[in-house]
Amino acid sequence: MTVPATGPDTGPITVLIVDDHPVVRRGLRVLLEVQDGIEVAGEAGDGATALALAAELSPDVVLLDLKLPGMDGIAVLTQLKANGSQARVLVLTSATEPASASLALRSGAAGVVYKDVDPDALVRAIRSAGRISSRRSNPVRSTTTPSPTFPPPIALPAPRGTSGARWAEAQRTSETTSCRSVGTQMASGRIR
Repeated sequence: MTVPATGPDTGPITVLIVDDHPVVRRGLRVLLEVQDGIEVAGEAGDGATALALAAELSPDVVLLDLKLPGMDGIAVLTQLKANGSQARVLVLTSATEPASASLALRSGAAGVVYKDVDPDALVRAIRSAGRISSRRSNPVRSTTTPSPTFPPPIALPAPRGTSGARWAEAQRTSETTSCRSVGTQMASGRIR
C-alpha cells in the first residue's frame, strides 16, 4: 500500500540536509530530488549554518549528521528544540554505538538512521517523519488495532516536544529498545 507523501494542505515534505561532507550532501540531494513529494529546502555543512537555515526555511525534516565541525549534531538538536523548531530531526550517522542513538533521541531526534541504510528505506523514513511533522494537531497516529497491511509497531515516534527517554517510559520499554524499534520501523515503512 502506497501512502502519498503529501496531502491537500501539506505540499511536499521539505528537507534540510546537514552533513559536513559535500559528497554526502550532494548524494542525498540527488536521491531526494527524484522523489515525488519531497523537496530539498537547503544544505548545511556545519551546525551554525544548519541552525540559521532551519530558522529561515522551516523545513519539515532535518536530516542531521552527528559529527559536524564546531557545533556537533547533539548541540544542534538541543538548540533546535530551544529555538522552538517544528522540524522532525532524523539523525543520519555512521556512529553505530547504541549510546549515540540513545543520546540523539534524548536530545530530541525523531529517529536515528545509519548511513549504511538502503536508499529506499531512508526515503521511507523521511516520508514517515515528514507526515508526522505535517500533522501538527495530531503528531502520532494511534495504532491500537492491527492494520491489514502493517503489524502494529512496538514503539511509535515520540510526539513533538517529548524526549526519547520519556517516550520510552510511556511505551513501557527501554530507551534503547524504543530507539532501535522506531528507527527500524521508520526505515521499513511500518510507521506512517
